[in-house]
Formats: sequence, C-alpha cells, structure tokens
Amino acid sequence: MPDGHRVAAATLSRLLDGWTTTHDDTLYLRLAEAMTDLIRSNTLPDGTILPSQRSLAEALGIARGTVTRVYETLAAKDLIEARQGTGSRIRSRGVLNAVAGDARLITYAGHEGPEIDLTSGALPGLPIVADAFRALDHTALLAEVATDGYHPKGLQRLREAVADRYTRDGLATGPDQILITSGAQHAVWLIAHVLVSRGDDVAVEEPTYRGALEAFRHAGAQLVSIPVREDGLDLDHLRRRFEHRPPRLLYCQPGVHNPTGIALTPARHRQLADLAATFGVTVVDDTSFADLALAPDEALPPLPGALLVGTASKLFWGGLRVGWVRATAELVDRLMGLRRAADLATPVADQLVTADLLTRDAEARATRAADLRTRLAETEALLSQRCPTWSWRRPAGGTGLWIDTGANAVTLVEHARRHGVRLVAGPAFSAFNGFVQHVRLPYWQPTSTLAEALTRIGTRAG
Repeated sequence: MPDGHRVAAATLSRLLDGWTTTHDDTLYLRLAEAMTDLIRSNTLPDGTILPSQRSLAEALGIARGTVTRVYETLAAKDLIEARQGTGSRIRSRGVLNAVAGDARLITYAGHEGPEIDLTSGALPGLPIVADAFRALDHTALLAEVATDGYHPKGLQRLREAVADRYTRDGLATGPDQILITSGAQHAVWLIAHVLVSRGDDVAVEEPTYRGALEAFRHAGAQLVSIPVREDGLDLDHLRRRFEHRPPRLLYCQPGVHNPTGIALTPARHRQLADLAATFGVTVVDDTSFADLALAPDEALPPLPGALLVGTASKLFWGGLRVGWVRATAELVDRLMGLRRAADLATPVADQLVTADLLTRDAEARATRAADLRTRLAETEALLSQRCPTWSWRRPAGGTGLWIDTGANAVTLVEHARRHGVRLVAGPAFSAFNGFVQHVRLPYWQPTSTLAEALTRIGTRAG
C-alpha cells in the first residue's frame, strides 16, 4: 500500500492473519507483537494511517481498551505517532530498535486439535496426475535435459497442446499465440505490468479474484468496480461505465466466477463480447475456474476477442505451477520480455506432464464435476442444518460458496481464527473492502472437516 494510505480495519484484520489468542492479560502484547511484525516487514510502510481504535476493535472482536493499549505500546516504541485529526501514523524509522516485548510470547491457539484452514479453494490433485508423472516419456525428458532447459515462451509441445485445446473449444489458435507461465497468477501479473501504466483505469468485477486485485494494484492501476449480480457481471452498469470513460482493461471471469461461482448465460456472454468490441476495450478473460463447471457440457467457450488466461492448477493439481496466456504473437513476445526479468522459465518436467494431461481434460472435467456436485449437496445440507441464518446462491462451478452470514464476517473470521479455523472474509475479494457480511467457504472439503470447523466457531455461525 502507498505511503500515507489509510488502511481499513477490515484490511488490517486480514493482514494480522495467523494471530491467535485468548482473552487474558497478555492479549494486548500479542496483538502489539503481531502489528510490529507487519511494520518490520514493511507490510505497513512508513506513513500508513491506522484505523481508529473503535473500528479496529470491532473488526477484531475485542474491547476498544485493548486496542488503546496496543497503540500506546507501539507509540512507546516509536513505531507510531498520534496526530490530532488524522489518527495514528506508522513511523517505521523506529523499527530497527523496536522490540515487541521482553520476550517472544508463545502463541496459544485456544482450541483442541490442528488448525482447520478453509482459506484456499484449491483442490487435491487428481490420481491421473501421479499416473502422468510415472508415465513421463523418458526419451522426451532426456532430450530436454540435453538442452539448457530455458524455454521462456514455454515448451513447443505444451504450447501446441494448449493451442489445440482452444481450437477444440471453438477458437482457432496457433502455438505462436500461447505463452506458458508459472500459474494463472503469474499470467495475470504479466498482463497487468505489460499493458497497464500507473494511473490507468482497470475495471474489475465486484467481488473478484483477490490475486488479480493485487496484480493490478501493484501495476499502479486505478481500480473501477463493476457489480456482480445474481446473473453475473452487471452488463448495464458496464455499458454505462464504457460510455462514460472506457477503462484500459476489463478483467473478468464470465465462465465460472471466483468467488461467487456464477456463470453468464450464453446470451449475456455474447453481449459482453459485443460491448467490449463496440467500445474497443481489451478484456482479460480468466478461465481458471471454467474447468470446474458443475455441468461441463454446458460450459461457456472462451470469450471472443479477449486475452485468455488458463491454468492446469485448478483442474489437475495445484502443485503443477503451469498456466498460460492466449494473445497475439506480438503480445506474447512482449509478455515474454517482461517474464525474463523475474522468471526465466516454467519447470520442464511439469510442462511435459501438463501436455500429456491436456489430452485427458474432458475426462478430468467430468471427474471433477461429479465429485464437486456430491460435495456441494453434502455441504449445503450441513449448512442448512447448522447455520440457518446464512444464505448463498448455488454456484454453477468452482470450489467455494459465497455466503452472506447476515452479520459482520470480519469479526466472525477473527473469532474463528482464535478457535483454530481460518476463513476469508468478503473484503479480501473487493477492490474497496466491500462485502463485510460475506465469507467464501470451500465446499469441497470433507463434511467432517466443515462440521468440526462449525463446532469450533460455535454460536457465531448460527
């Protein structure tokens, strides 16, 4: 975040991820220690304005007096200063001599059993991934080992496989239009930093994939939110925005949206493509979750005319750090030029395995869909029984439920953290810290795991 930026209470609560505690006399010291770590790491840079004591106390679910003691402790260490009318400001020049306390305190989680992490939507790998590694073509691998192993655009074999996949999906594609990346997040980051200049408007869905928010913010974009309604991206709102001032880019997920799981209808999908063409707006269609449609035969094709982002990580296995961009050959060269500065190439063995797996993508999609449909039904039954005040819209795909808890979800997440359950609240998926009542819950987790998490959270989930 830039110097002088006011960090919202919801954001600071998320940054304090991992801080677990019980209510005792050392509560304020543990929180002061956690905030000191954020200052030392420059996560809260010099000049950052902290939220008011009242708002932070509400976000963390603790007494205001405790936050007051925390701020006083940080001020005594010369880490923050209070300014009349503007609030408390980070003074990181004092960090070198800062000590969080006389000794590092032992964190007490305040619960029995291991931590339950519900922050990720990534699925366990499919068995065919291990099969593909065992069956890896030894001759092909030897041939690659005989080279330097650096393929900044990606292995030709994999680029051809990805291009063939798009062609099968109805979008004629050649390998010169494909750049292999180290996952979809890497692909979005490259696009953001090649196509966006500081101050450019970038339209994003509200809510949206939080990794994309980080990438475009890092590139210096001015984010413009387009609401996601029950039927997907609000195209009327989008048209008005385009008429007022077209953004440099529109980043969206029309196939299966993260975090809501909504998919556009075919008619609205065509309308989106027509809007972008009419106003000359470049669209980045992130298809990462489209492979996880609950009805694969009804899945939308890639958006015509868009830059496409894809990945092997969602469908096959998160450990395959292989993604890609479909673009013009000229843009592929530009993206590759930036890629060389930070990441010379994607691992060769992973690319060889991914090329083989893509020949079985229809099988993988069907397997995922069948399993996810079962898990979704089980999770919905559990939540209906245990959390009757929660509401959600049944997703068309993806791995998470976008749940309206009917209460302050940031406070709920902090409460859950103290009881060994990690969740992500709605503001993490918002460009402007919205959706304070929402959480994303990965419904693919075993019902026993989700039931245990709800038991730990207790009455806050009911």
